[in-house]
Amino acid sequence: MSKIITKAEVDLFKKDGAVLIKGKFDSAWIEKLKKGIKKGKESPSPRFVNHTKDQKLPGYYEDFWTWNLHEEFKDFIFNSPTPKIAAELLEAQKINLVMDNWFFREAGSKSSPPFHHDISYFDFEGSMCVLWLPLESVKKEDGIAWVKGSHLWEKLFLRTRFNDGHEVDGKVGVVNGKKYELTPNILENKDNYEFLQWDLEVGDCIYFDIRTLHGGLNTVTPKKDIHRYTLRMAKENSKIIYRGDWAREERVIMEDNGYKNGDDLSGKMFPTLFEIS
Repeated sequence: MSKIITKAEVDLFKKDGAVLIKGKFDSAWIEKLKKGIKKGKESPSPRFVNHTKDQKLPGYYEDFWTWNLHEEFKDFIFNSPTPKIAAELLEAQKINLVMDNWFFREAGSKSSPPFHHDISYFDFEGSMCVLWLPLESVKKEDGIAWVKGSHLWEKLFLRTRFNDGHEVDGKVGVVNGKKYELTPNILENKDNYEFLQWDLEVGDCIYFDIRTLHGGLNTVTPKKDIHRYTLRMAKENSKIIYRGDWAREERVIMEDNGYKNGDDLSGKMFPTLFEIS
């Protein structure tokens, strides 16, 4: 089976925790995702949220676990190059969906994503990567920054909310056998870190390790509406492992669908997207 990405890209992903993958998504996929987000705004899931507190201001919207609600998203996760790229990066025999997200920032929005890593947000454990796909071209100073090598720190940081104020969920300490710390104040100590940032054209994307710290490094107020689509994907043998109470809302959804602590990330909520036969 032919490879989609190069060994050099795989090596950068392993070493740095994030890698730029250029030109893998044609305009048809991009337009399809934009259509899906438009439909998602018009018919959101119960998980839909506006992170901007003042509802009179331009908003920063998000929804997740919507892949089975809109055919555009379902087509993308199963039929785009996404899961095969994930399999090559993770050197996996099988890739399962963990969670899909879309983000929409209105022109003029002053809300921004905090520095965080995805691994501690939800009840998932294993080898996982995340696709970050902007649906418009992005200058590096306007996009997300990744903290180079932070996936190898062997640390877990408490979940930080995306809403204005970036409230922290939970308290420092040991929860369910794992130690959680406050995310370091990246913005006040920029000189202490090396950042990964890229200019992206439409069709380019970033894949990053689910443990890699990332967030908004610069204060950016978009002049046009911007769309972002993300997918979390897991290698075989990844599990549902309960974390803190901060993950209870998503945990309830999983339990309502028949999942419990220790279960494999598979089945109807976490379908197989790619498998080497």
